[in-house]
Order: sequence, then C-alpha cells, then structure tokens
Amino acid sequence: MTHKVLIIGSGGREHALVWKLSQSSVVTKIFVAPGNAGMEDLAQRVTLHSHDAIVSFVRQESIDLTIIGQEVYLVEGLVDRLEREGFLAFGPSAASAQLEGSKGFAKDFMQRHHIPTAAYRQFTEVLPAEQFLETLKPPYVIKVDGLAAGKGVLICQTKEDARQQIHNILELHAFGDAGSSIVIEEFLKGEEASYFVISDGKNYITCPSAQDHKRIGELDTGLNTGGMGAYSPAPVVTASVEDLILKQVVEPTLKGMSEEGHPYKGVLYIGLMIDGGQPRVIEYNCRFGDPECQPLMMRLKSDLFPLLRASARGDLSTTQAEWDSRPTACVVLASEGYPENYPKGKIITGLDDNTENVMVFHAGTVKDGPVYRTNGGRVVGVTGMGNTLENAVAAAYDRIRNIHWDGMVYRRDIGLKGLCHFKDGRATKSVAIMIGSQSDLEIAKKATAVLDQFGVGYSLCVTSAHRTPERTREFMHKAEVAGVEVFIAMAGMAAHLPGVAASETTRPVIGVPILSSLQGMDALLAIAQMPPGIPVSTMAINGSVNAALSAIQMLSIRYTDLRARMKLYRLEMAQKVAQAHQDAGLETL
Repeated sequence: MTHKVLIIGSGGREHALVWKLSQSSVVTKIFVAPGNAGMEDLAQRVTLHSHDAIVSFVRQESIDLTIIGQEVYLVEGLVDRLEREGFLAFGPSAASAQLEGSKGFAKDFMQRHHIPTAAYRQFTEVLPAEQFLETLKPPYVIKVDGLAAGKGVLICQTKEDARQQIHNILELHAFGDAGSSIVIEEFLKGEEASYFVISDGKNYITCPSAQDHKRIGELDTGLNTGGMGAYSPAPVVTASVEDLILKQVVEPTLKGMSEEGHPYKGVLYIGLMIDGGQPRVIEYNCRFGDPECQPLMMRLKSDLFPLLRASARGDLSTTQAEWDSRPTACVVLASEGYPENYPKGKIITGLDDNTENVMVFHAGTVKDGPVYRTNGGRVVGVTGMGNTLENAVAAAYDRIRNIHWDGMVYRRDIGLKGLCHFKDGRATKSVAIMIGSQSDLEIAKKATAVLDQFGVGYSLCVTSAHRTPERTREFMHKAEVAGVEVFIAMAGMAAHLPGVAASETTRPVIGVPILSSLQGMDALLAIAQMPPGIPVSTMAINGSVNAALSAIQMLSIRYTDLRARMKLYRLEMAQKVAQAHQDAGLETL
C-alpha cells in the first residue's frame, strides 16, 4: 500500500523530513506547506494559510499522514482539529504541546513530577521579578513564557542587564503576547545536550543524542538564535547519563502527561544540561529540533514513515528504529545581522552537488529562475557524515568552502566541544618538564598553567645536566615508562640540560633558555647550537608558555581532544584581538 504525506513547515528541519520521507518505499507523494526552494525536487509545495485550509487540503488530496514540523501549529491545536475530522496527524495535542508553548507550565509540570530542573519563579510584573533577582547570582536566565521562535531565552551577565530585559519584555512588550509573563531561573552549569524520543502516549522509541549550538557567535557568545549548528551523537551523553535521562526525565514526563489526561504523542525534544554525569532539564520542545533534525535524519537507516504513522496511531509497540553508528554534524550558514535585522535576496552559489555523506538542507532560500537567493536568517544547514565526529565536522566545513553569498556568516567551532571528550587513550602525564634549579620554578609554572588549561598532565623535576646526570637519566626513563611523549627542558647559563635530554630519548625535546647574566644569550646559544643528531626545538628566552603550547601541538597530531582544544584556543585569541580593536574605538574594515 502506498501513501500520501503532507508536511507543515518551511525550514531546514522540514527539508530533512522531506528528504528522508522521499526515500520511503511506501510514500508516493509528498506535499509541503509552504516549504522552501530546496525541497522542490522532492515535494510539491502548496500554500495553506489556516487550519481550515489545511483540513480541506487533507480531505481533498486524501492525505494519509500530516506531519507538523512547526511548534506554533501544535500549540494552536492543529493535531486536535485533524483528529476530530478523522485524519491521522503526527504531533502532540494542544494540551501536550504546552510543554513547549508555556515555559511556566513546563516548569510547574516538572516540579509536580519531581523531574530534575533549575530552581525558578514566574512573574507578570516588573517589581517582584526584580526582587527575585536579588536572591540569585549571575548570570541570570530570563525566559519568555510563550513561543518566541527559539529566541526567547536571555542570559544576562549583570543584574543591570537583567533588569533592562525584564522591563523590555513586561513593559515594552518586546516579545508581544508571548512575553506577557516570564520565568526567571537559576543558571545551570555544565554541558548542554538534546535528547529525543518518539512516543505514542504509552511506548517510546529513543533517538540518538545531539548537541545544539544556540548562540550566534563562536565560543557561545552573542544573541540566542534558533540554532547555528548541531552534531550527533553528543559524547557528554554517556551510557550511564542516558540511563538517568530515561529514568529521571523521559519516563516521568510521559507518565505524568498521561496521568494528567494528556497522553503525549509525537516527538518529545528534551533540552538538557549535564553536570558531573547528572542531567537536568532546561526545556521541552514538542517537535524535532532545528538543526538537530538534520543530523538525526542523516543517521536514520529505517523508513521514517512507519515510525511517524505508528506514533500517530498510538501503537509503537511493534515498531523499531535502526540508526547509523557514524556521527553527523550540521553547520548553519546564516545572513549577516541574524538574529536581528538582516538583508534578503542575496545570490547564493555552490548549493548543488550533494553527496552520500554531505547534504545541504535549505531553510531560508527562494528560487529566482535558475538562481537561489537568501530569504531568511538561517539560510542553509550543511550536514556531513563521517566514520568519526571529527571526520563528519571536516566534511561539513569542506563543503562550505564552495558555498558563497555576500554577508554569509557561520560558526567555526561546531562540534569542537564534543571532540574535547576524545582523549584517545592519552597517558595521565604526557609532558615532562625539567628545570635546572628551584629558582626556575616560577618560569616553569607559566608552562604548567597552560598545560592545566588544556587538560594535559605533566611531571616536573629539578635536575642538573652537570651535577646530577644520573638523576636526569632516571627521571627521563621513568617518564617514558609512564607515557610521557614530549620533554621540556629549561636551563640558564651553560644551558646543556636540553641537549642532554635530547641525547637520552627519541621523543621530542623543547629547550627554553632562562634569563641569566648575559640576558639569556648564553643560554639561548647553548641550546640552539646542538651538534648533528641531537635535535632540540628552541623557544625564545623565557618562552615557557610557547613551549607548553608547542608540546600540545605535537600531541595534537595524535589526540583528537587536543586538536579541538587548540582550535578553541585560537578562536579565543582571535576574539580577544577583535575585542581590543572594538575597545580602542577603531573602525572595522
């Protein structure tokens, strides 16, 4: 038997759903309302402006399943309306969709059912909200109660900023009716993750974990957006963490909704903060995430249609999902100015030629004859798949090289937080530092501070090339047995320690001359002038910080997490330079 499907929505999430459903052996026709330019080869776009129009279209075309991608239709009760008319629809009822439609409802629900989340209070007036701020420590989290297209969560670093945002929302109505009330809650520390289940009201199927990147700027800076990238799976969701998510969050949520008379059918998206292996709920969403849907659909090996139909029918008991073990990563390309004011109509080049391992999912595009143009804030999501998360991320960024429009912006740190989890069996102590005397300890501490920052373990020893050569050899032997891969030797005056170290090991040696009686030139020359066969990399005088960074770069050839941390470090340095330019009041080119 073959089926016709209608999808409601226009973003990257809906393109991914259209793409996956187009591979179904039982789906013969896909309609999408309103869709976007990227879907036109896979689905027929239709314009349906109201619930009445949607119901009439479903009846007229004998649609077998309506899939509602956008949350506003779910909160408005489109599923309820379709079911009353006798049609099958995938998604929760309006009562169930309150989990996303009202932050206050969601927080109260979690409190009633003992689901771990942040402490909170809800407010409709400015004064009590400002008084509650006095009980909290920065940063302050302010959430608009209603739907705000993924932009209704504000994280304020200062009390003054928090007060201004409260005033903007409650008195100046910056978010319209959605901001008639706000939730102020405790800031949760840890690492975010997204977790999805497909439910029929009783049973559920789990999806792989993911991690979204919500802020516009690299290193999680700038305004919140609907999401600037995502990858799956999220390494922070270990097997033990996932077990806690199911027992402490998923099952109590589904049980609680059922007990309150609103069995949850559809996909439940749970935004989590993981700290010390303990999950706490940040928010619920009542639909697939965008952009999380893109990497999830790339990983789904099963036919999507039977999964969604079984959920809508209320019987998932005999349905299973198979997922590709290979990771995926999506990088969102956005218009300059997003999420505030941004231009439209820019010509886009390089969108064609998708491959098996890289897909470009459209979100804000329009077709102008043979030319694609920008038509939104988030324009496309480039999603790559690879044997490792690092390969998946690299595939996405490599594809981005060929895409261009004037004012295209994207984050260069998608997936790096996840890659920091992969230590690849690195030894507890990977670097050994040798100093000639106790007086050199303060210089050595500059290097150890950098190693601490990158999570690289080290050994530190006071030894002399001339006075204690046997101690030097013994220390180096023990260090190699312990797994040390790089040696740093710091010495002044007749600085022979790095050369002695290099003669005793086949591992890299970095020499650091220490300032002495001849302003360090004697030490520098002693280290730099090694005889053939005794290689020593030499840093500048007092170059202990760069010595540590050089050691990390050497290690990063082998270790995934250090490659990721080094990229994050370089992005942080670039941000500091840009901030210095701004602080100086200089114009941007």
